[in-house]
Parts: sequence; C-alpha cells; structure tokens
Amino acid sequence: MSNSLIIATRESRLALWQAEHVRTLLQQRLGAEVHLLGMTTRGDQILDRTLSKVGGKGLFVKELETALEEGRAHLAVHSLKDVPMVLPEGFTLAAILEREDPRDAFVSNQYDNLDTLPQGALVGTSSLRRVVQLRALRPDLRIEPLRGNLDTRLRKLDEGQFDAIVLAAAGLKRLGLGQRIRSVFDEKQMIPAAGQGALGIEVRSDNAALIGQLAGFIDRPTWLATIAERAVSRALGGSCSMPLAAHASWQGAELHIDVLIGEDVADGGARQPLRAQLQAAVTDEAQAEALGAQAAQALRQQGADGYLGAAH
Repeated sequence: MSNSLIIATRESRLALWQAEHVRTLLQQRLGAEVHLLGMTTRGDQILDRTLSKVGGKGLFVKELETALEEGRAHLAVHSLKDVPMVLPEGFTLAAILEREDPRDAFVSNQYDNLDTLPQGALVGTSSLRRVVQLRALRPDLRIEPLRGNLDTRLRKLDEGQFDAIVLAAAGLKRLGLGQRIRSVFDEKQMIPAAGQGALGIEVRSDNAALIGQLAGFIDRPTWLATIAERAVSRALGGSCSMPLAAHASWQGAELHIDVLIGEDVADGGARQPLRAQLQAAVTDEAQAEALGAQAAQALRQQGADGYLGAAH
C-alpha cells in the first residue's frame, strides 16, 4: 500500500472535523502521509427541499464515491447515518469508529426541553424520523423543515426563526458546541437513526491492502451495533422517505435494539408510530444482522407494511 493517502470529504465544518479526525488516526497508527480532497455534494447544494423529496441520503456520498472510483481519493469519511443501507457495487465500509453520543439534542435559546415549549411552538428539523417522534410526544407543536449545515441551522435558531431545533448531539459535541445543547432526548423517548453518532470509512472493495490496514480501526461494539441497526432499515427498504429509527446498545454480552417506524403525512393526521424492542446475545456480524432482521419483522407483524406503502 502506498504511504500517501487521500481522504474525500464534504466541506462542511463537521465533515472536515471528521476527516481531520481520521487523518490524525491514519498518521498516528499507519505513519501515512494523508491529504484531504474537499468536495461539495448535491446534498449540500440543494437546501430548499427536504432530502426525502430530492433523492435521499445518498446525495451526500455519491460525489465522494465518484472520487474513489476515479482514483482521486483512497477513502471517504462519512457520518454513518448518511450512508445508504446498500452501497453501490464496488464499494465497502472498511471500518466503523467508536461511536460518539448517539442521542438527539434539544437546542433552544429560551426553553430547557421539549416539555417546557409553549403550545404551538415552532420546532425545526430536517428528519422525518424526528418529525414523527416529536408529533407523538407533542402533537400541538408546529414542525418545519430545517436544512443546511450545523452552523446554518444554529444561525436560523439564533435569528428567531424557530423556538427550538433538534440536532444530533454527536455533531455539536465534535465541533465543541456541546454548550448549545439544552437537553438530550433519552434513546427510548426519541430513538436515534441507524448509525447516528458513528463515523464510517468507505473504500473501493478491490483495495484489499487498504481494507486490511483499516481493519484495526474498527470499534467492535459499535461495528456490531450499527450492523444490527442498518439491517433493520435494509430489511424494510429504508430510505430518507421513510420515518425509521433503529438504535442498538449493549447490556453485557446482549445487544438490545429499539426500532420505530412512522408515517409521513404532511397534514399531521398520521397514525401513531409502531415500536419494537428485541435483544439477543451477539458475538459476530451474522448474529447482529439477524437481530436487525428480527426487529424489522417485529414491526411488520404490527402492520409496518402499511406504513411502508405510504412512504413510496
């Protein structure tokens, strides 16, 4: 393997932090010379529509994959929750790093938490998953789309466009903005997205030498937990147009997974989200995949297929 590596990354402040973090690890552990290739993706460019309307999370990774395919970069660093559940042929996730805080954060300049928001308060979020869970918790709230990078979202809050916004706690903490978090949602109150808080390293699947080098970067507990989470979404055909949540956590040798599927109905007249919780002893990838598939099946037994139809 060449001792010089290029990381393809989005150019948002958070994406660059993540790429710099991986660059430091590569330099420390492999003694590699590492450069960044900053790129603007379609997901960064289209800010006037929700992701579910313009092609989903893959919009944040496609340009980076093109750079890998053309040999302009060797690896791409992603927020794992932005990575589609099925990668295009020729690409693989070589490593998933130790997870940061996976929870959702309540951010407001006036209110301490969701319960203290007044009737009809305006909350911003770009995530259908958060919308259906917020509606279940507080049906009276007005919820509006909030796009843009982290700094843009915080600026909109500070300008008074929203009473509160909901963001991933991990991104705020990574950028040293943890003080903006007024409270965090318990993982069972607001189930996170599959892979939330974890970083994934994507490479070409034919680059066996690099895959071997990156194997040492895998955080095994996070790897197995996120495999289970992503298996839920894959089993249900998960995309940005589906309000789907999946979060797995360890209790000893057992992996516990909480899952939820909701209905995206713009007028707010949606059915209540369906939930399931399962656990199993998990020691390898196959068992993690099986737990995720079982969780998806538990949602199907409650009628998830009717919700899936509404999402397409």
